[in-house]
Amino acid sequence: MKSAYLYVRVSTDEQKRKGYSLPEQEDRLLKYCEANNINVRGIYREDYSAKNFNRPEWKKLVSVIKRERCKEENNILFIKWDRFSRNIQYAYEMIGILRKCNTKAMAIDQPVDLEIPESAVMLAVYLSVPEAENTRRALNTANGMRRARQMGRCPNKAPIGYVNLTAADGKKFIGIKQPEAGIVRWIFLQLAKNLYTITEVWRMAVNKGFLCSLSNFSKLIRNPIYCGLIPIRHNSGERDMVPGAHEPLIPIQTYYEVQNIINTKRKVSNRAEQLKVVFFLRGFLICPLCGRMLTGSFAKGLYPYYHCRNKCRARISAVLLNSNYERKLRS
Repeated sequence: MKSAYLYVRVSTDEQKRKGYSLPEQEDRLLKYCEANNINVRGIYREDYSAKNFNRPEWKKLVSVIKRERCKEENNILFIKWDRFSRNIQYAYEMIGILRKCNTKAMAIDQPVDLEIPESAVMLAVYLSVPEAENTRRALNTANGMRRARQMGRCPNKAPIGYVNLTAADGKKFIGIKQPEAGIVRWIFLQLAKNLYTITEVWRMAVNKGFLCSLSNFSKLIRNPIYCGLIPIRHNSGERDMVPGAHEPLIPIQTYYEVQNIINTKRKVSNRAEQLKVVFFLRGFLICPLCGRMLTGSFAKGLYPYYHCRNKCRARISAVLLNSNYERKLRS
C-alpha cells in the first residue's frame, strides 16, 4: 500500500464515548500511515450515523475516487468496521461499488485480506456485530420510552405550547410555555364552535403569531397530550391512553368534541351566512375618501371591519357602525 484516504467518523451519541473522538481516530490513522510509509491523499471527517451511506463526507470521498479512475489501486483506511458501516447489507453493496473503482476499504484494528476466501467469514462477523448493537440499542430505547409513557411522562420533544424541563430530582417533564399555550387553547375552542374549517383556523392562528405549518397543524389538533392524555403504542400495534403527569391545556370533553368535528364528513356552519349577519350593511356603504363601495371582512380573523379595496385604505369598525345604524333606526 503506497497511498490511502483516511476516513474518521462519529455519530452524535458516540462523541462522549472514550476512544471515538475524531482527533483520536485521526491521530491513530496518521501514526499507522507513518509507520508503514503510506502517503495520505486526504482526510475525511464525518459526524453522521452509519445506518446507511447517505453521509456528506463519504459521498465526497466516493466521488473523488470515481473521478480519478486510477489504474493504481486506491485504499480507504479507518479504525474499525463499525466506522465504515453498521448495516451489513449496505456494507457489502458499498464494498462491491468500491471494488469496481479499484478501491479497497480496510480497518487497521480489524484487518481482513479479501483475497483469502476464509476472510469473508471474519468480515461478516465484523460487520454484523455493529448492526446487532444498533438493533439492541433501538429496542432498549423504544422500551424505555414506552415505560416513560406508561408512567405518564412525555419522553419526546415537547409539542408546541409545552417545553421540556428537568426537576430537581433529575426527572424530566413538560411544562406550559406561553404565549403558544394560550394560542393552542384558542385553536381548540375555535374548532369546537364548528364555524371554521381547519385551514381557516390555521390562518387565524398564524395571524396571531403562531409559527406552525399546515401539515404540523393537522397533527397538533389530533394530539391527545393537550387534554392530559399520553398515547402508548404496544408491540401488538394496539394504541392505548394513560393520564399524563403534565398540566392539560384543554378539557378532555373539548378534545373529543374537536376530534368528532374534524374526523367526520360534516359541513361547518355556513361562513357566507355569518358574513351576511355581521356585515349586513355591505353593498350600501360608500367610501368617504374615493367614493367606491365598501366591503367587509375580519382583520386577523377576529375583528370585523367595513373597508375599501382601493389604495385609500379607508376602514371603520363594523361593530361601531352597525350599533350606530341600529340606534338611528330606533330613534
